[in-house]
Amino acid sequence: YVKIVGMIDESFDTKFASEEPKPYEFRSKSAPKKLFVISAGVLMNLFLAWGIFWGANLFIGANYAKTTTVGFTPAGGAADSLGFREGDEILAVNGVETEYWEDVETQLFVETMGEPRRVTIKRDGATTTLELPSDLEKARAGDEVFLLPEGYRPTLAETTSGSPAEQAGFKPGDVVLAIDGEKIGSFMEMASIVKRSKGKELTFTTLRDGDTLALAATPSEEGTIGVYGGDQYAGEIERVSYGVFGSATKAFGDIYRVTDLTISMMGKVIAGDVAFGSAFGGPVKIAKFAAKSADSGVSNFLVFLAMLSLSLAIINILPFPALDGGHLIIILIEAGMRREIPVKVKIAIQNAGFFALLALMAFIIYADIASL
Repeated sequence: YVKIVGMIDESFDTKFASEEPKPYEFRSKSAPKKLFVISAGVLMNLFLAWGIFWGANLFIGANYAKTTTVGFTPAGGAADSLGFREGDEILAVNGVETEYWEDVETQLFVETMGEPRRVTIKRDGATTTLELPSDLEKARAGDEVFLLPEGYRPTLAETTSGSPAEQAGFKPGDVVLAIDGEKIGSFMEMASIVKRSKGKELTFTTLRDGDTLALAATPSEEGTIGVYGGDQYAGEIERVSYGVFGSATKAFGDIYRVTDLTISMMGKVIAGDVAFGSAFGGPVKIAKFAAKSADSGVSNFLVFLAMLSLSLAIINILPFPALDGGHLIIILIEAGMRREIPVKVKIAIQNAGFFALLALMAFIIYADIASL
């Protein structure tokens, strides 16, 4: 926070209210200078976001999973109950065609949030449509996995010393294809089978360096065999690279896309189509997503920071008292009137906005904690 002398803001500093504006004070400056100063923070947020997007596009590019075919859906899960089946090829969501799995996820869970979804799929050579509810987020809230594309495999990252897995000969990088002859679609499914098979020897069909192995392990009384891992995509990937100028152009496109999505989501929350907690988060949710993005790599963490910086820019420029956008509106009104709004009026406006923001922050933090 920076206190600007002669500016009426949330600091409640009103000692200068009864005095004439001094030449060095904010309120004595011209409208263009005021506008530049008040928007500087927002501009820096935008510049940081653009810089990170530019760097990510230039040095990393974009990787797309070249499939839209469902490879796994948990039995009895939300996707299963909504009609999805393994082998379904998702052609479009609400009329928007999908080329990559990233398109499927974006259209299902982001662009159409709070809306009914019509998912066009190809199954057994025939085209059909699945009708999904507008509260899809609530329907899948308890599922760790909703849908996984074909090509995802439960892959081991580490085995615990002295564990049943180590004794059975498991190695990091092993891909579990089946347990007792039953095909495994995700690491979560594998963990579930192991957990309910305490004390029972299981045969794991495992892929290692192109060879198929049969490894036998008996889960402990805690229902574990001592492995860590997750689902990794081993299917076809299309990599898109961008040059220096192409990366810059795409960075502007990324900012526009996220901004448009954020404003659209705000509208859906106000209209009651999307639950507040599904669209907004406070310190707890931010920390949670920051940790998750950091775990998945430095590049993902940096992109998360870009999204966070852009979100701050959007929120701060909203025309609400106590935010930069609120100050900006007052500056424009004063420029149009060619005189200063009475100080007492500005103080009242800022105080009301500040307390409203405090109440909103308290509600967001409560919603964050309640969702844990």
